[in-house]
Amino acid sequence: MMRMIFPEFFDFVMQPIESLKFRHIRQNLISKSKGRVLEIGSGTGANFPYYKKGVLVDAIEANPLMIEQSKTKKYSALVPITIHEVNAETLPFDDQTFDSVVATLVFCTIDNPLTALAEIQRVTKSGVPILFFEHVLMEQPALASIQDALTPLWKKVGDGCRLNRNTLRLIEQSGLSVTRVHSYYKGLFLVIECENP
Repeated sequence: MMRMIFPEFFDFVMQPIESLKFRHIRQNLISKSKGRVLEIGSGTGANFPYYKKGVLVDAIEANPLMIEQSKTKKYSALVPITIHEVNAETLPFDDQTFDSVVATLVFCTIDNPLTALAEIQRVTKSGVPILFFEHVLMEQPALASIQDALTPLWKKVGDGCRLNRNTLRLIEQSGLSVTRVHSYYKGLFLVIECENP
């Protein structure tokens, strides 16, 4: 039931923080994408307005209701965007297809993140930018404990979102080459820039 309701309210709930900070973060991150872009977990299309002319976007999203919510942003985007209803763990693309990857606030929801990261490496060319903006498990023990305690309930109401996922560690374990990490909100959110080695 919550999987059906969540997409309807996502943009409304996120609007204040998008206006305050996330808009700038998304713009800056997406400006580093190039060529044929793979977007992982496009959700309601929050990134779509920030792609600049000269790129071609294939966006994947597993939730069909999120895809429906994203159509307005897709049609008003400055670049061609094709949305595929698939999971990140089983990407329907040939090896070495993409020139860059964007993933924002999605790895918390992926059931098998290491499988998804392996798939991302498979479908991207060597040396290309792989760009993440994710909330993560905080380093401060008391705050991390709160994330652990809230995760079971939040996972149910937040379309599978795990507040306590250590996405940076998973990215490092995957074999991607991390080139830059920038922290926001005392380490709750990270921008992680990588390359496919």
